[in-house]
Amino acid sequence: MKSSEDYVAYSDEKLVSLIAQSHEQALAQLYDRYNRLIFSLALAVVNDRETAEEITLDVFMRVWQKADTYRAEQAKVSTWLTHIARHHSIDVLRRRAARLDHSAIHWEDVIRNVESSLPGPQESVELSLRRARIHAALARLPAEQKQALFLAYFGGYTQSQIAEILAQPLGTIKTRLRLAMQKLREFLKEEQGYKDKSVAPHSAYNIEE
Repeated sequence: MKSSEDYVAYSDEKLVSLIAQSHEQALAQLYDRYNRLIFSLALAVVNDRETAEEITLDVFMRVWQKADTYRAEQAKVSTWLTHIARHHSIDVLRRRAARLDHSAIHWEDVIRNVESSLPGPQESVELSLRRARIHAALARLPAEQKQALFLAYFGGYTQSQIAEILAQPLGTIKTRLRLAMQKLREFLKEEQGYKDKSVAPHSAYNIEE
C-alpha cells in the first residue's frame, strides 16, 4: 500500500492516472497542490468567496469523475484544471444571470427605488410622468443593450464578467453599455428639471473591467 509520501513525490500526470483508478489519496494530493490556484481563479470570475469555495470543490469532484478523460499530450494538468475551473465558474455566472433575468426584480423596481427618495406627495403626478418616460426610454433600447445594463445594475458585474456571462468580446460589452447609457440620458434629459444624479447616474452601474 502506498504511503502519503509516495503521492507527494508523484508528478501531476501520475496523480491523475491514479485518480482515474480511484486512488483517493492521489486526489487529496492534487487538491493540496492546486486548490489555491483554482479558488483564486474562481474568485476572480464570480467575485464571491463562498461561491468560489463551492466551485473549487466541484472542480475536484469533476476531476475525480473525469480523470480518465485527461490527455497529457494535449495540456499540462494545471492547464486542464484551470480550464475546468474557468468554464465551471462562467457556467455559475450564467445561471446566476438567468435567475436574475427571470426573478421578480424588474426595471419597475429600479424606477420605484430611485423615485422613493424624492419628497412630497404633491409630486405624484410628476413622478408618474417620469416613470412613464423611463419605461419608454428602456423600451427603445435594443434587447442586447438592456440585458447588459440589467446585469451591470442588478448583478453588480464588471464589464469583463458580463462579457464572460454573455460570451461576447469585452469591446462589444463596453459598447453596449456605453450606448445604452447615452440613449437613456439623451431621452431623459428632455424632461424638464432632469438631473443625472436623481435618475440614472453613471456611478450606479458597475462598468469596471
